[in-house]
Amino acid sequence: MSQRKGKQGNPSPTTWFVYLLRCGDGTLYCGIALDVEARLKQHEVGKGAKYTRGRGPLEVVYREACAGKAEALRRERQIKRMRRSVKAGLAGII
Repeated sequence: MSQRKGKQGNPSPTTWFVYLLRCGDGTLYCGIALDVEARLKQHEVGKGAKYTRGRGPLEVVYREACAGKAEALRRERQIKRMRRSVKAGLAGII
């Protein structure tokens, strides 16, 4: 998994992340969160995005730290517009 770090080298407690999940059916889901592991648990119990419901098991295959929520939203939009092959390259699953 790739993870960008802040200027000091460590993400701050309020660092937003953009992440990719690989679903059990092989599809990829992109989202943002402050705590990726907690968000994954929400997805797993059906409290996350509608898209991920019933598509388990779910695995975090990519995460990227962003400077703030606005940057995370912009990066999420960029990633969602990428071709699947490019997203798979980000996640290292080609």
